[in-house]
Amino acid sequence: MSISFEMYMNDYIQPMRDELTRLGITELRTPEEVEAAFNDMKGTALVVVNSVCGCAAGNARPAVAQSLRNDVKPDHLYTVFAGQDKEATAKAREYFAPYPPSSPSIALMKDGKLVYFIERHQIEGRTAEMIAADLNGAFNEYCK
Repeated sequence: MSISFEMYMNDYIQPMRDELTRLGITELRTPEEVEAAFNDMKGTALVVVNSVCGCAAGNARPAVAQSLRNDVKPDHLYTVFAGQDKEATAKAREYFAPYPPSSPSIALMKDGKLVYFIERHQIEGRTAEMIAADLNGAFNEYCK
């Protein structure tokens, strides 16, 4: 029995997906799912652009996990996976203007509008604790 490259990649990527979905974050895997979640959105939403890169594993995903321990949290939690669910990621990024595509990245939206954004360069070289503190500050400001 031969193992396809796609099957191998899915086995490799799934733990990276699970790291966020275990936290109660909903994966948006198609442009239609993104539109359904974002259009007419009420309240606040955290949107994580997941990635296979080392800074996603070492900094971004752990920061998101830590930030969700905050007393004040977004109403909705979503993730798209850059490089994997390409169309869904492209659709989500349309809502993140004026920021250029960046992965990993973390967006906070309120009533469907972007109010806070952490780009890759703000993740690289910083600890998960520092990023979580930034997210908690944004949650405390926008999610009350």
